[in-house]
This record gives sequence, C-alpha cells and structure tokens, in this order.
Amino acid sequence: MESLGAKRRALVLADLVVVPIGAVLAGVNGFGEGVVRDDDDLLVVTQATSLGGNMPLDSASADVVICIWKTPEIIGENLLGEIHRVLKPGGKLLMQTSYSSSNNMNKPSLPLEGKLLVAGFVDVQTFETKAFLPLEGYQSFTLECKKTSWLVGSSFSIKKVTKSIPKIHDSDDMDLIDEDSLLTEEDLKKPQLPAVGDCEVGATRKACKNCTCGRAEAEEKVQKLGLTAEQLNNPQSACGNCGLGDAFRCATCPYKGLAPFKLGEKVSLSSNFLVSDF
Repeated sequence: MESLGAKRRALVLADLVVVPIGAVLAGVNGFGEGVVRDDDDLLVVTQATSLGGNMPLDSASADVVICIWKTPEIIGENLLGEIHRVLKPGGKLLMQTSYSSSNNMNKPSLPLEGKLLVAGFVDVQTFETKAFLPLEGYQSFTLECKKTSWLVGSSFSIKKVTKSIPKIHDSDDMDLIDEDSLLTEEDLKKPQLPAVGDCEVGATRKACKNCTCGRAEAEEKVQKLGLTAEQLNNPQSACGNCGLGDAFRCATCPYKGLAPFKLGEKVSLSSNFLVSDF
C-alpha cells in the first residue's frame, strides 16, 4: 500500500535517440486510467540499450516502467534483470516492440514472454496494439506484466496446525459391566484333578494300575528281557565283559541284546528297544 502523499515514479526506456513523450503517454493510458499520473516523477532514458544493462537508479525505486524497442531481439537477460531490480514489488511493466510485417511467425511475442517469466515477472499478457511510435513497414505488440509483491529472500512464519486430542467424557452415570456376571457356572466349578497314582512311592516301586508315567512300559520291557530290577539298577558282571556289548558277552549273558553300559550304573532302555525294524 502506498503511503499517503508519497510521489510515484514512472520510468520510460527506449532505444531511440528522440522520444516524443506526449505520444508515449497517450498510448500508455490506453491500458487503463492511472498507469501514469500527471503528478508522477517521470524519468526518460533514451538509447537505454547502450547502458549495457546497468541503470543509474536505486533498486525498487520505480512504480511503473515503460519500454519501447525497435525489435525484440535486442532485449537481453541483463536488461530485463535491471528492469526487475528498479521496479518496486508489485510494480507494473509495459513493453512495446515492433516486428517486420513480413514476419511469418504465428506468435512473435512468444520468445519475449519466456524471457520475462525467466526474469521473474508474473501475469504476462500480450496485446496487439497501435504503436506508440509508428514505424513504416513494422507492426507492434505490447506486453503487460508485473513484479511479484514479495522480495527474494523474504520470509514469513507459518502457523503450525495442532491436532486437538479428542476429549473423553467420563460420566459417573455410565453403566459399568460387573466382571462376575461374565463368568458362567462352569467357570466357577473347581476343576477335577486326576488321582495321583503310587508310582515311585511304594517300597517296591511298581507301576500303578493306571500308570501314565511310563513305568509300566519299562517293566514290560524288563520282563521280556528276563532281567530283574536289581540287574537294571545295579548291573554287575562276574566276567567283566557284560557292559562291553554283545561282541564280548557270552551266550548265556542276561544282558544279551542291550547296548554297552557301565557296571554299577543304572541301565536305561531306549523307547524303541523292542520295536521291530521291519
């Protein structure tokens, strides 16, 4: 927003030696009332291309810049960069250039539009207009654009969006489920544990009637081998070869068929000892 009482500045750039400023302003005002005002500080620079892209003006010092070029080919990146520099943020640029009537291009303004966008201008529009300064054998077009309202390197704070945590309304009137009501009568019954047998309890260490610990199967194997419990728990040998294996045992050895073992240590029978291999 302009300050009250602040004087605006308009800059006219041309590659001509002499510029009839009245004719230029008359053509400029055709783009809208107030583009250039009567009380504006008007600066005119002729033969602007001879400056080599260096204008003796402060940065962001012009509200509007009007350019008049004979051909678009003379407009380079340095010149557009200087125009962008002297324009205020949000300032307007009007650029008119001519091209030969024999030019067969469908849109001769297209290359210049691309240069303006690369230079940092926005809202580029092209108009087929009457030449501010007519040249014989040439047609003209005018481009209108503006400088962005923000400066390069400017920053602003971004408000962080905070997600609100949903509130849980804890009301005393809410019905609570009684945990005991979830149990059935079957759940409350005392489990019936299986009766404890007398395996490994009695003095004789015999398997009980409903043995489930494996003692009954072990005793059955012992009976088939013809060995007593004493012979299994404390094996002894008169010849000293009974524990070495069948290759060293005699024909009447009670341990015939068992794996080698140490004398005086309990003989363990494998679970598949009596299972047929066929």
